[in-house]
Amino acid sequence: MDLLKKLEPSGQKKILSLDGGGILGLMTVEILAKLEFDLRIIHDYHDLVLSDYFDFVCGTSTGAILAACISAGMSIDQLRTFYVDSGKDMFDKAFLLTRITKYKYNDEPLAKKIRTELNRALGYSDDDIIATLGDPNLKTVLMLMMRNHTTDSPWAVSNNPYAKYNQKDRKDCNLNLPLWQLVRASTAAPTFFPPEVVTFAEGTSDEYSFIFVDGGVTTYNNPAFFAFQMATAKPYGMNWKTGVNDLLIVSVGTGKAAKTHHDLDVDDMHLVHHAKNVPAALMNAASSGWDMACRMLGHCRFGAPIDREYGDMVIPEGGGMNWTGDKLFSYVRYDPNVTKEGLKELGLDHINPEDIQSLDSVEHIKDIQEVGRAYADKYLKPAHLGSFV
Repeated sequence: MDLLKKLEPSGQKKILSLDGGGILGLMTVEILAKLEFDLRIIHDYHDLVLSDYFDFVCGTSTGAILAACISAGMSIDQLRTFYVDSGKDMFDKAFLLTRITKYKYNDEPLAKKIRTELNRALGYSDDDIIATLGDPNLKTVLMLMMRNHTTDSPWAVSNNPYAKYNQKDRKDCNLNLPLWQLVRASTAAPTFFPPEVVTFAEGTSDEYSFIFVDGGVTTYNNPAFFAFQMATAKPYGMNWKTGVNDLLIVSVGTGKAAKTHHDLDVDDMHLVHHAKNVPAALMNAASSGWDMACRMLGHCRFGAPIDREYGDMVIPEGGGMNWTGDKLFSYVRYDPNVTKEGLKELGLDHINPEDIQSLDSVEHIKDIQEVGRAYADKYLKPAHLGSFV
């Protein structure tokens, strides 16, 4: 009933979008902790969780873990405990030969943790129960971004009952897929974790399988704009109303830092160099591109400058326009600057930037959390939510 009510096209709608970034998702957790705390004060409700406030939660990779857990009703305190206590277990080193030839970490610890936590949040104590994407206990619209390696295409799977591939008369209805496995598929970062094989129409004569890898290996490591499309484009059937007082998107990143190469020589740009740097370059460019699109189409209430030409596109309190069309939603972007200069602005000179820029930096969990808390304390304000409080 919670989900059906939130799917109704009437009334204000609020979307939470969470980027990928491995253990750097703890920055996101600390930012969300401040948001949840502020909302509890505003609504005078001590037990408020983000699924009470947001109607639609989406995520890529580590953002998919957070999104699924939030949609299942977990508090940010519970999410923090999950990440801090399980971080090292999730990045369990694979057998040496496997690390050399295939991937660095085992997938089993991560898969087990995801399944256990989601089952607990959804109210299932029996490990034999497998919660599905269509689980009735999910409290919000949920979208997970992944890459179908078999078909060479980005996949956004959701529990939206109006979506074409969520119709229950289909043998391969996506709503029947195990929720933990879809989350695990979205986190299967190439070279870090093995891919995930998902079986559709299982047990029928039409059974087939696809191989999935991390959703960050698409142009949607930042899934905010895709969520806007799902909420408003006719093919998805949700038909939410657009407008600065009708739709809010809060987008949270896992830290931004340009990887400069000032000392690089042209002769150093060989195949290995490109193999190591091109994927991240494409992901970062795409993430910034969708952020730029959201700031242009949306009324940007907060966000750091994207570059020196585009700026931050934040519309001042007095109003004004920064493009030639009407604004379709309100937009907020939280994403810490984790360069040396950015950390200095947060008063965190003692933290080495390189320690908080790697998705498997589990030895520096406390530093990652400290960055998230300092950023949230300095920049996150309830006023950014405008009329949506």
